[in-house]
Amino acid sequence: MSNTILKSLAIAGSVAAALSATSGTASAGGSEKCYGVALAGQNDCKAGPGTTCAGTSTVDYQGNAFSMVPAGTCTGIKLPDMADGTPRHGSLEELTRDLPA
Repeated sequence: MSNTILKSLAIAGSVAAALSATSGTASAGGSEKCYGVALAGQNDCKAGPGTTCAGTSTVDYQGNAFSMVPAGTCTGIKLPDMADGTPRHGSLEELTRDLPA
């Protein structure tokens, strides 16, 4: 992974953490749930069956785990392509990609 991508993810994660700490709901403060963008263990909540909540995702970019991001930015977050070269994007809805085995 390039340093640029890692820096972008770190900034997005910091912004998401700040927003989630100050907002009580998904739409409060102009933020939204963005599925498939969190690194393992860094999701805000919901990480599929067998997990409890924040910090419980086990796979990078897990499709059923979300992070709170500023409204309107979810699908534009730059993520590394999947192993087969398919572009990976965030989604406002739960995804079936990158799920734990």
